[in-house]
Amino acid sequence: MPVSAVRFVRKMRGGAQAHLLEADDGNFYIVKFQNNLQHRRILVNEAIASEILAHLEIAAPETSLVAIHPRFLAANPEVHLQAGSRRIEVEPGWAFGSRHPGNPDTTGVYDFVPDALLNQVANVEQFLAALVFDRWVANADGRQAVFFRAQLKHWLAKPGIPPRKLGFVALMIDNGFVFNGPHWELPESAIMGLYGRRVVYQQVKSLGDFEPWLSRVRNFPDDVLDRALRRLPPEWIGEGAGALEKLLEALMRRRKRIPELLECCREAPGNPFPQWVAR
Repeated sequence: MPVSAVRFVRKMRGGAQAHLLEADDGNFYIVKFQNNLQHRRILVNEAIASEILAHLEIAAPETSLVAIHPRFLAANPEVHLQAGSRRIEVEPGWAFGSRHPGNPDTTGVYDFVPDALLNQVANVEQFLAALVFDRWVANADGRQAVFFRAQLKHWLAKPGIPPRKLGFVALMIDNGFVFNGPHWELPESAIMGLYGRRVVYQQVKSLGDFEPWLSRVRNFPDDVLDRALRRLPPEWIGEGAGALEKLLEALMRRRKRIPELLECCREAPGNPFPQWVAR
């Protein structure tokens, strides 16, 4: 359901110069604007990635279209982009929003936890899930994730979690550079999509450790992408409809190559899978 921005909270780090905004549904969103400095295709990538992640059942924030009204911009002059010393006004219209996991005044969200704590993250297996996704969609950025403490029953679809049990949860974020960002292509590299903290991969011994997400990609249905395309604002695509159609056709053909793409990661410097022994 689309929402409207009502309050500026703060600016975020990163090349897209996203802003944390409160919306009229009472939730908070990390918002990327149409005229962000990376390219409006970044919004298309984020929106399509969110549909794919949801189908693959990979832990990621809920997302929404966020309406940026002229009256909101007039009332919140802090909302703008910066190119060096030059101020760039945000274009009104539809923006992409990734929901913050709670009220930022009360929910601490971290982009780093020590290696000693990473294996205590309640859903650490999601880094394997995310690698399957990132290899398939040619994520040109290293895998980005955030961590926060929460009641686990609210975030994990696992049986037997005590009602009040707290723990760290990871969410996979920032997917603007899938499809090699604004280039809309599917290049290949041994390091593409890897998370910088290799400890999350130390238990991998075979392709079987990437199930069930490996099978979900290989059997990915066309209608998920069709639904994603129908939800895109036309102004995000502009004259790129033909290029986007060709990209998604190539992506579907690439499904059968996902085992090969995962195995290629073993050629990355420092081999992220030290226990995966070739047979």
